[in-house]
Amino acid sequence: MFLSREEMFDRSLGGINREHEMTHWCGNIIYVVVNAILKLCFRYSVTNLEIVRSFMGKRGAIIASNHTSYLDVAFLWCAIRPSQWVRLIARENLFDTCGGFGGQLIARVGAFPIKRDSADRTALKRAARMLKNGELVGIFPEGTRRGKGSKESELHAGVALIAKMGKAPIIPATIRDAENIKRKGQMLRFPKVSIEFGAPVYLEDFEELPKADRLDACSWFVMRECFALSQRIPASEVDMGALFPHAKDYSAVVDALPMTMRSQSAEGILGPGGE
Repeated sequence: MFLSREEMFDRSLGGINREHEMTHWCGNIIYVVVNAILKLCFRYSVTNLEIVRSFMGKRGAIIASNHTSYLDVAFLWCAIRPSQWVRLIARENLFDTCGGFGGQLIARVGAFPIKRDSADRTALKRAARMLKNGELVGIFPEGTRRGKGSKESELHAGVALIAKMGKAPIIPATIRDAENIKRKGQMLRFPKVSIEFGAPVYLEDFEELPKADRLDACSWFVMRECFALSQRIPASEVDMGALFPHAKDYSAVVDALPMTMRSQSAEGILGPGGE
């Protein structure tokens, strides 16, 4: 019943092998409370949740989203509950909040830490192990809130590296209008928030590219899908140069790829390695 944070990081949560699974009681209580508040205050809705559900009990998947608000984490987690858990990757210092009590709570709902601005192999291996066990892993590849954090948003290849290590697809996602809840210098607002999931992206689709470009190109493609969902426009119209001015532009090579594994049919959505 009482576990250290490290024990919770390394236990399964809703995966295929549930022999050493973490208990659900605390996470379920937190879900009921947080979900009720978000529903009451922001009347949030979820689109294309069936894409996430299609992997349940079959294989793991990464949920990758753009990031504009602290509440993105809560909205994404609640959108996927109660049928599935998503193991969110969080900054290491968040686990020390409130004298460590905050870390206990977020660990109980499945979160685990990553060291910022470093190749944290412990976090990468944890994520890969969770994916191989059929669990969902959530990540915000920009690493900080766009336009609000102390750092500039950057495009990292970590999401594709985790997909490679865990042999899992990446599901693009977006949380719309959460950034409008609290803007600097303005009163708290209560906009209607929406969460949307996109078609899975498979690292295997990038094998035609040079090996050195595959992970970067896949991560670039995933983030373009996230912003296409966010802005409700075709992916080809997303201005990635403006969003990530220091990143390489992969539009020409990526748009030439067949993307044959991105079927949303009941037979094809699991892609390679699925049932």
